[in-house]
Amino acid sequence: MDDPLPGYVGEARRILEEAGVSVGDRIRIIRGDRVFEGILMPREKLYPRPIIVVKLDNGYNIGIRVTDKTRIEKIGKLVKPSPLIPPETRRRENYPHVIIASTGGTIASRVDYETGAVKPALTSRDLAALVPEVFDIADIDTSIIFNIFSENLEPKHWEQIVEKTREFIEKGYDGVILTHGTDTMHYTAAALSFALRNLPVPVVLVGSQRSSDRPSSDAAFNLISAVLVAAEAPFSEVVVVMHGETGDSYALAHRGVKVRKMHTSRRDAFQSINDIPLARIYPYEKKIVLLREDYNRRNKKRRLVVENGFDPKVALVKFYPSITSEIIDFYVDKGYHGIVLEGTGLGHFPERLVESIRRAVEEGVIVVMTSQCLFGRINMHVYSTGRKYLEAGVIPGEDMLPEVAYVKLSWILARTRNPDEVKRLFQTNIAGEINPRHNVHIYPRWYHGE
Repeated sequence: MDDPLPGYVGEARRILEEAGVSVGDRIRIIRGDRVFEGILMPREKLYPRPIIVVKLDNGYNIGIRVTDKTRIEKIGKLVKPSPLIPPETRRRENYPHVIIASTGGTIASRVDYETGAVKPALTSRDLAALVPEVFDIADIDTSIIFNIFSENLEPKHWEQIVEKTREFIEKGYDGVILTHGTDTMHYTAAALSFALRNLPVPVVLVGSQRSSDRPSSDAAFNLISAVLVAAEAPFSEVVVVMHGETGDSYALAHRGVKVRKMHTSRRDAFQSINDIPLARIYPYEKKIVLLREDYNRRNKKRRLVVENGFDPKVALVKFYPSITSEIIDFYVDKGYHGIVLEGTGLGHFPERLVESIRRAVEEGVIVVMTSQCLFGRINMHVYSTGRKYLEAGVIPGEDMLPEVAYVKLSWILARTRNPDEVKRLFQTNIAGEINPRHNVHIYPRWYHGE
């Protein structure tokens, strides 16, 4: 028989059993002078703590600690719904042909209320049930590359995504959408930008900040926006498509090497840095408004260039006031091939580390300087400390985000270890990662009208 209280053990289970309730029942929890009402939810894992999870009427889940003095009343019995099985989706022969491939994240996932886990929901029939609007835009296929939390992705996973994206493009799709966890989506976007060039069609990364079972979920809005870009946008670049503001009015398409997640939970967490987005997307109006003209045009006759491969022996080291040379020496002694420094202001690290950096360069380690400031560009000629690091062999990172510099150096070092060639490639604007000129209006977000 199925467990009526999956995940509950110990005191919490005893209290629930005495109340005669099961997961899915509507319950009232009385704890002192506080009363909570909602749907009893399963617990994903077996924790010994006496916590009961309830979905409130506002759609949010909360955990409530219970004791032997807590009273629980059943006020509604679970009625298991008969699932609505959507019809098989018909081929849309005259529509753009788009593929949605999952790498993880919550955007194209569903909550399994028997286990409490979030699972992929990426068959065409699942998508039709979750976001049927996308089939009014494109003829859609789906695929699952893997299902991994984005913080667990490594350069080897970027390589797998590159290869699968190559396959999709070579099969003739009009656009490729990659659903991805938001925490490291900007790393993957940068990796694809360097490895996939001369793109004939758009490659769109999309995610959601809030899971599909939350009333404020951004999953459907973002996915519809991504499908619209993949199907109809005039540009063929690697872009990140996410909410442009906290409401549901528009999304933004950010260039893959100029975007960063800037907030832990806001729906408009992604911003273009030292740049403006390519477009503003109004998914419900099915409208794309271009914000710039210097983009690569969509052209399916263009021959895709793929240079896959990333060197995992690259480190990103952030400045902090008590940093010592031991950090640099560690990476040199461990045989790392490259180090990206996230320095202060115009591109500085403490003078006490200059000799360790010099030793790293002399031993063949490529060292690059970026800034923790994000907006603006570094200039290591202004102060004596910067000049000392230049003299030691550090390569300036221009206006690149530290993460983009890290990905770019990893990509370059997989092609060559020759210091002169590495420096040349690093200072070459390959995928729009270097903005040679800055406009004051791009700080911080003129495209929001702020």
